[in-house]
Amino acid sequence: MAIQNNGVAASVTHTQPLWLLAEITYRCPLHCAFCYNPTDYDKHTQNELSTEQWINVLRDARKLGALQLGISGGEPLLRDDIEEIVIEAKKLGYYSNLITSGVGLTEKRIQAFKEGGLDHIQLSMHDITEEINNFITNTKTFELKKKVAAMIKNHDYPMVLNVVIHRYNIGHIKEILEMAEALGADYVELANTQYYGWSLVNRNQLMPTKEQIDHAEKVTNEFREKVGNKMKVFFVVPDYFSDRPKKCMNGWGEVFMIVTANGDVLPCHSARVLPNMEFPNVRDKGLMWAWQDSPAFNRYRGDSWMKEPCRTCPEKENDLGGCRCQAFLLSGDAESADPVCSLSPNHHIIEKAIEDAKNPVLQAQPILFRNDKNSKKILSGEANDLIKDFHATP
Repeated sequence: MAIQNNGVAASVTHTQPLWLLAEITYRCPLHCAFCYNPTDYDKHTQNELSTEQWINVLRDARKLGALQLGISGGEPLLRDDIEEIVIEAKKLGYYSNLITSGVGLTEKRIQAFKEGGLDHIQLSMHDITEEINNFITNTKTFELKKKVAAMIKNHDYPMVLNVVIHRYNIGHIKEILEMAEALGADYVELANTQYYGWSLVNRNQLMPTKEQIDHAEKVTNEFREKVGNKMKVFFVVPDYFSDRPKKCMNGWGEVFMIVTANGDVLPCHSARVLPNMEFPNVRDKGLMWAWQDSPAFNRYRGDSWMKEPCRTCPEKENDLGGCRCQAFLLSGDAESADPVCSLSPNHHIIEKAIEDAKNPVLQAQPILFRNDKNSKKILSGEANDLIKDFHATP
């Protein structure tokens, strides 16, 4: 079967989606300034898939070859059917991971997850101080998160902490790692903010300087040497501070698939920002068609869609031109080289963003927290002045 990718014929590739991310709801009690959910999530909150529909998604994805299941949101614990989903995932042979803020996790529920076969719980932490935790999430959850961490440990789950790093907590890396060690963490991901969704809107307020990133990585490496294999620590460098882009999602439509709360099927978190693309929905033709035959999933497979300098670049197999969403959000052209790449004609956009991170006037702009009111503002155009530098609602 052949399709047209931007006017170029391309063959459909039947790859295997190893990882299924189920974004089962966009509802969330936290209001994080860096949330990766779409800023226009309010229009996607209606018509959440039912329990039965989610179970069908799990079954269909397993038939396609999916092995790992992430249960995410929003805050997935706001749904009362995760226990049923976990049981079905276990029957189907998934390795399942609950990605949570901890809000809504009780002794009763965690016991049910354990009995149902949930393999893994990833808990988000935000800082060592109550002040910054509560500020950046716009909620009072600091003490709750520590209690939930202890609950996870007491039920013999691997202690997996995810800490999003930004200007407000990057000076606390050593203390954050010491806190994780005290909590008995087995794995810690220091995930430097990547600028999509709400974090792109708040980029000027969140982005650290290059010097802060370098120092944070140095502190992380020193801590790794001290603890050895006792605790695995991952430091994720932000795209903006790399000379070459990442191979986004290990390739568009290659190994990763998201099903959103309302049933849309996406190759990456931010794909709906891309213009002139209609993404499939599981209520229509199902997952197999979405993955194998839909125009959206085949749009950026392979390299026939590439423009220069990517088309003839000797490194194109390593990065596939970078992230299509980032290319569009920053340059307005989804087929262009990711501006992160130093060879991109739009690399100056990244350089300016890094310089802006040092500007105290920009840093002092008010943060637009993730909540229903602000999502509606973005949808209505009331917040256009805050997103005027970007080419789409991220």
